[in-house]
Amino acid sequence: MPETTSPVSRVIVAVFDGLRVDMVRSDLTPNILRLAKRGVWYREARSIFPSVTRVATTSFATGAPPSVHGIVGNAFYHRPAFTDRVLDTSKAPDIAAAETAEAGAFVTAATLGDRLAQAEKRMAVVHTGSAGSAYMINPRARRNGHWTFSVHGAAHTQTPEAVEEVVARFGPLPERALPRLPDQSYAAKVMTGHVLPALAADVTVVWFNEPDTSFHYSTIGHANSLMALRAADAAFGEILDWIEAQPDAETIAVIAASDHGQISTDGIVTLAERANAMGYSIGQNAKLEDMAFVMTGGRSGEIRSLSDNGPSLERLASWLMEQPEVSHVFSRGRNAVEGVIDGTLAFETVDLHHSRQPDLAFVLKATNDIDVHGLNGLGLMTPGDVPLGGGMHGGLHSAELNTVLIVAVGASDGAGGVSDRPAGIIDIAPTVLDLLGLPALETMRGTSLARSTGGVAQRHLFVAEKGGFAQTVSVVEQDGRRFILNG
Repeated sequence: MPETTSPVSRVIVAVFDGLRVDMVRSDLTPNILRLAKRGVWYREARSIFPSVTRVATTSFATGAPPSVHGIVGNAFYHRPAFTDRVLDTSKAPDIAAAETAEAGAFVTAATLGDRLAQAEKRMAVVHTGSAGSAYMINPRARRNGHWTFSVHGAAHTQTPEAVEEVVARFGPLPERALPRLPDQSYAAKVMTGHVLPALAADVTVVWFNEPDTSFHYSTIGHANSLMALRAADAAFGEILDWIEAQPDAETIAVIAASDHGQISTDGIVTLAERANAMGYSIGQNAKLEDMAFVMTGGRSGEIRSLSDNGPSLERLASWLMEQPEVSHVFSRGRNAVEGVIDGTLAFETVDLHHSRQPDLAFVLKATNDIDVHGLNGLGLMTPGDVPLGGGMHGGLHSAELNTVLIVAVGASDGAGGVSDRPAGIIDIAPTVLDLLGLPALETMRGTSLARSTGGVAQRHLFVAEKGGFAQTVSVVEQDGRRFILNG
């Protein structure tokens, strides 16, 4: 967007979980497009890898990839917290255990909330996603004196008084239903009836759990999913109406974003069971005693060695590369491109290199074939609660990585446009801080989209091969930032 010198009084960010860029259409999202008319739409914006919600949420909060903040998966084996099972970052008790084990530093980078607190500014969050996502968006909300509401109830936020305030004013929390239509309207009511007028925080974030939930369980193009997306957009429209009615509307910045996209699934791969049939002794999620390895799954997954007496990682990695359903295998870096195991790519290529990195990570294949709803992208997944045909994410398909990102300052139409500038979820926090006149944190890898770029964007293709297995990751780099285009 053009550099702005106008004072910004506050910033409001709306995140639509799982929204694909090609589903921002006049018949589904008229209010997102309404914002785009007066803002800049970064059409090439990207998520992170793995392209899953809690990793992306933490990248939103820290302005950095997982190589900086340390949340390396929605679920991952984290020995300081649990030795007998995988840590699930969607669950409040698991996060509490991890925070205790890490002395309050489970997220290993400072966040937008931390920086705002340093400047004596307030942040408010209205969240309809999981307890883990509500936590990761401002991990030290209680210490920072901030306010986080979770639609799941008082036990799912660091500030239970936020839920108590809301329920006292607006009535019981919405019942769980699919599609999550009540959640969207309740969030809009909380935003326009309480948070924006009464709390008037410097930064307010509303996180819509749709269309992600319905994409998963009703398929991406199903009537229920389209209804859910329209409901989230309508809720956003109520928020825009409130903003535009304010006397200081020209000083309010609004950002609309998604954390990742989704693709439809066309096959289930029982990878762990297949490996165990070959004698690898792989446990999944829990009951890991006497197992040689632990594996997580989805569109991608991690593998960690639990025993020095089991099969070698090199042997397991070679086996993975022989499986026709596996598209990528990553390992600890031999250098910035090659993994220490022949044929693998280094975690550095996808910004997953951290002290918590797994021993191996894999991605299942995806194609550019068209699904039953006419949308690009079909991919494989491991068994889970998402039905075959449902939407999934976590991999390296461009439709999983490409995200919505629109930034608008003021309420006047015609001030924006479309930009192909490299951008992504790591740029949101630095942009918010810059709009408020605050410098970014040193740990932030993103940059402010309110300022012109300096360097030239450069594309790189990372390649690794072994035998008949070949994998690539395409990235674009600019001003020290890396965005993954596809794999």
